[in-house]
Amino acid sequence: MYADGQAPVNCTFTVTIKGPLSGERISDALLKLQSKHPLLRANIKHDKKGFPSFVVNPAIPAIPVSVLERYSEDQWEKVSISEWVKPFDADSDPLARLVWLKSENTSDLMLVCAHCICDGTTFVTLMREFLQILDDPQTNLTAYQTFTDIRELLPPSYTQKGSLKFKAAFFSALAKGLFFIINRKPKLENEHFYFMNWNFTSGLSSALVKKCKAENTSVQAVLCAAFLQAFAFEMGSGAKNKVISPVDIRRYIPDIKKDTMFAFAPIVELSIPKKERDNDFWTISRSIKSDLVEKADKINMPEIIVMSEFFHSTARQMIGHLRSTKGSHDVTLSNMGVLDIPTNYRTFSVEALHSPAVGFPWRNPNTLVVSTFQGKIDFSFCSNGAFLPVDKARDIRKRAVAILSEEIN
Repeated sequence: MYADGQAPVNCTFTVTIKGPLSGERISDALLKLQSKHPLLRANIKHDKKGFPSFVVNPAIPAIPVSVLERYSEDQWEKVSISEWVKPFDADSDPLARLVWLKSENTSDLMLVCAHCICDGTTFVTLMREFLQILDDPQTNLTAYQTFTDIRELLPPSYTQKGSLKFKAAFFSALAKGLFFIINRKPKLENEHFYFMNWNFTSGLSSALVKKCKAENTSVQAVLCAAFLQAFAFEMGSGAKNKVISPVDIRRYIPDIKKDTMFAFAPIVELSIPKKERDNDFWTISRSIKSDLVEKADKINMPEIIVMSEFFHSTARQMIGHLRSTKGSHDVTLSNMGVLDIPTNYRTFSVEALHSPAVGFPWRNPNTLVVSTFQGKIDFSFCSNGAFLPVDKARDIRKRAVAILSEEIN
């Protein structure tokens, strides 16, 4: 997610607020966030071998705030795209910033973070704490010490296992060699990024959840099935029949608390088996749910973390590969579930929370983030026109929504 410093990998998370706000309160709230979370006070430094690490900077500046006039309901989408490609100065500045789209009584507050300090759970935590302090400046947050080494997270049986270290070193060297000989293709240009955000009505959202329960499946499995079918229909032979589904690392490493900033996401790959493609939609969804549960349960997170420590020397080649290959998947689909953020505060109300979005500088940047707020399921799809034309993306979205609507009804 740091992309070896070669290109920005930034996430945006936007909330629409109705009610009066002041710049002083916003800055004070961000300062309290910064005081709690060490990664908001960290820069990135490189050792003699060029390997990066986070270093807490006691003299780091405050999280900056940019104020823009708010002139339309969808302006935040355009600003979000521009924020994806705006780099952070990782040597000296915080790896977070805030954009305030301001009108007389309505504001869009966009939290922007480098992805290397922020996963989906982190984003929700930061937004919840920020709004809480913004409403009540007397709120106190409890600071915590960050991790400095994987040995603080994992049992000694993993960090001291010689065979695992040998395996990690071997595969790292093998990967470096393979990435070196792979034929590179032209990289994508940042200015082709686009962003689509839409949501279901509360009625349709509720009906989808109820139908999933009745059919003994999950929202994540149903969304995967619908978008896999939509990609297959619209892309034909160009469809890969594969979804990448991130899983929250906190499920596997208890020492990483829900309100602890972290950015390492294990993944599972999901598809529709060839023998099941003619089955009805709900049978396919149940199969995907079963596959998701089985693969998630098999993730050996401690081993993955130890293995990953040995891939620092391969990072540049790995990033080069991601920026040049079309990959073997259609889309990365992250469902954040129901957002644990209140709607009404004493001094303002939350009109909307838009699912986070990210502009990956990979050749295949297709990413769909889903969340639920105020009973409505919200979708953010991000990609690059050089890889997937926006008209084709709209067709895929339309097809997936039609599949879901038909199956729910």
